[in-house]
Amino acid sequence: MSNPWTDIDLDDYEKHMSLDSVFQLQAMNRIMKEQFYAYPVGSVQILGVAGGNGLEHIDSRVIKSVCGVDVNEKYLTACRARYPQMKDVLTTICADLTDDDLQLPHSDLLIANILVEYIGYRCFQNVVRAVAPRYVSCVIQINTGEEFVSDSPYLHVFDRLNEVHCLVGDSGLTDAMDRIGYRRLCSAEYGLPNGKALLRIDYAG
Repeated sequence: MSNPWTDIDLDDYEKHMSLDSVFQLQAMNRIMKEQFYAYPVGSVQILGVAGGNGLEHIDSRVIKSVCGVDVNEKYLTACRARYPQMKDVLTTICADLTDDDLQLPHSDLLIANILVEYIGYRCFQNVVRAVAPRYVSCVIQINTGEEFVSDSPYLHVFDRLNEVHCLVGDSGLTDAMDRIGYRRLCSAEYGLPNGKALLRIDYAG
């Protein structure tokens, strides 16, 4: 069976995420700008890069290499088309992060925003081992009794995500990272209009 993310149209996804009642696209853009420059790194790998939200903040004089990974090739095509000025910096890889024989290039910083929820702790540990970054910055969603996917006119687009969604929490993620040698550095919470929140947690290996 195909990964549900390969069947979700990028335009529908981004329109849902940018609704005033959801506001996650805008919040993630702000968070990614912070993530890019929180540590002295020259290469960044973004898991679930989708259409490249946030890449406009990359300063190629500081960050020499950006790798965007996604399971949806159409997302990656759109990402490359949106950022032609980054052709010498940006590479993309179409990959299913749940594959046991996954191979990914090394990067100094690994970013995984609202991503662990769709592959689980074990697969994320495998990805981190494969990339072997110095720093890992994750964002997970904190729910307040609502469904994981916020209500919107685009809700039906995400019907199949229940097939791959995993329950992920602060302590569970930190325990999983600790087991592969990554210590927690810091965390920050960002509130959303619908009562949910995004929690950023950074680790160092």
